[in-house]
Amino acid sequence: MTEPSDLANRLLSEAGLAAATDEQKLYLKGFLSGVAAKTGAVPMASTGGMPGDIHRAAQDRFIAAGKKLAPEEEAKRQSHPLDMWDELRAGAAEGRFPKGNDIFRHKYFGLFYVAPAQNAFMCRLRMPNGILSAHQMMGLADLTDRWGGGFTDITTRANLQIREIQPPAIVELLEGIQDLGLSSRGSGADNIRNVTSSPTAGIDRQELIDTRPLGRELHHYILNHREMYGLPRKFNIAFDGGGLTAVLEDTNDIGFAAVAVPAGTTVPEGIYFRMLLGGISGHGDFARDTGIVLKPEECLGAAVAVLRVFIAEGDRTDRKRARLKYVLDAWGHEKFLAAVETERGVPFTRLPLDACVPRGKQEKHGHIGVHPQRQPGLSYLGVAVPVGRLSTAQMRGLADIATRYGSGTIRLTVWQNLILSDIPDDKVDAAQAAIAALGLSISASAIRGALVACTGNTGCKFAATDTKGQAMVLADHLERTVVLDQPVNIHLTGCPHSCAQHRIADIGLLGIKVGDDMIEGYSISVGGGAGADQRIGREIMPQVAMDDMPARIEGLLQAYLAHRREAESFNDFAARHSVEELQAFSAMDTEKAA
Repeated sequence: MTEPSDLANRLLSEAGLAAATDEQKLYLKGFLSGVAAKTGAVPMASTGGMPGDIHRAAQDRFIAAGKKLAPEEEAKRQSHPLDMWDELRAGAAEGRFPKGNDIFRHKYFGLFYVAPAQNAFMCRLRMPNGILSAHQMMGLADLTDRWGGGFTDITTRANLQIREIQPPAIVELLEGIQDLGLSSRGSGADNIRNVTSSPTAGIDRQELIDTRPLGRELHHYILNHREMYGLPRKFNIAFDGGGLTAVLEDTNDIGFAAVAVPAGTTVPEGIYFRMLLGGISGHGDFARDTGIVLKPEECLGAAVAVLRVFIAEGDRTDRKRARLKYVLDAWGHEKFLAAVETERGVPFTRLPLDACVPRGKQEKHGHIGVHPQRQPGLSYLGVAVPVGRLSTAQMRGLADIATRYGSGTIRLTVWQNLILSDIPDDKVDAAQAAIAALGLSISASAIRGALVACTGNTGCKFAATDTKGQAMVLADHLERTVVLDQPVNIHLTGCPHSCAQHRIADIGLLGIKVGDDMIEGYSISVGGGAGADQRIGREIMPQVAMDDMPARIEGLLQAYLAHRREAESFNDFAARHSVEELQAFSAMDTEKAA
């Protein structure tokens, strides 16, 4: 820890007051000593942090090695983004958008300036486990009507985004969100994103454990620990309780997967979590099983230890290689886990995966439709939300249905759909009719059940294509031309950031510009999957104009129906055919369609 006398001299020097009188120096040293005595720490000069701050220390090591920090790291070094509330208020009062590093710093409050796609802010929320109450949904609808564009988008991290926000609204909006018991803090930039868990946690008839308390505990730890902000890059964490509905924990930086351990192993019989590390599907990698098993109450401490090692060792110079995966690639898992054990202060317990009871099967589109709960006499209704977009009228209607027929609970999913839980069986038909009256449905085709699309170029400056609009065009075409009896997941993402996780889809579409005219189009990948179907999709067509894309996908699906083996999934069908064969399947039907 920096001594008060040393820090006093440093502060005076930086302020150009090295020639201050002895009395002035003595006063400053006394003041800093008083701070240290009261708080146990001394404020760090020019950083808004504290001596021993692990973020500052990590930056210092790169600088000492002669390396240049990334601009975002320099912005964090100048002043902590969480300390800019007064600046936010001033910007709102003046009706101005941020510039330069302030665009990045606004993201710490969940505010994204999305120009040139729109001259507006987007506000991303965070809600642990993707769960909110009917009261909160009603309140968000009111805020969205008053300060936003009259709609929200469900994200692939099971939360909501409000769009078309102008500068004068941002403080009122953030305060309104907090008044509802929600938060947007840390939902963007170099922070831990919304903590997800099984969307049917607590009601799933197959689950091993209710993951909601674990997600909520971690959520509040993040909100209340300043060191959890300002990581080398963003970070994702998910809990899978072993139920019927997926949460894609193996695509997260940390995935906790519940397992049952039988009697007769080296650990006591019971329910544990296996820790997976390093998932980042946009970079072609899944989280790998570490061999570690944790009691439920040990998950928080393990996550914090992993995060602290990542904070200390993650790259602060190259944004493209600043995720956890790249620390693991450079160090290897065993070296990294040894550092985590040291940070944790307690050795991990290890157990081979095959010593655990195999995980129960997941229902690929189990987030849609009517499903019996583990509680007798109750069901949950999975509502299909086209490309995740809800009008405020639909938000209010869903909140009313959740209150009238259920427990007032609304659960968002990583598939951009939602679930209304705790509906008495004798009220399911009435609830279904009320949902239909909103223009929504609890049934979806094998195409629309997991049709996922990122924001696209109508609201994101990085996207090359109108993913949401084109997803609907594609779904309309395929429902007219192909009759599928098994679900096929199609994900459209507008840029290589892969917010829609195109590389784990049965059919993944990456938005690009095609040809000399730079028209909108996609590269097409096939055969991706997660969980039991874990594979990174293979690119089979690098450039397809949007006008040609629906027929190309139709050709692939028609070939699948014509040439699949008995009960074969599209994922497995794609895996046993070469790129050239899949291209030929597509081209044949394109010519026929022409």
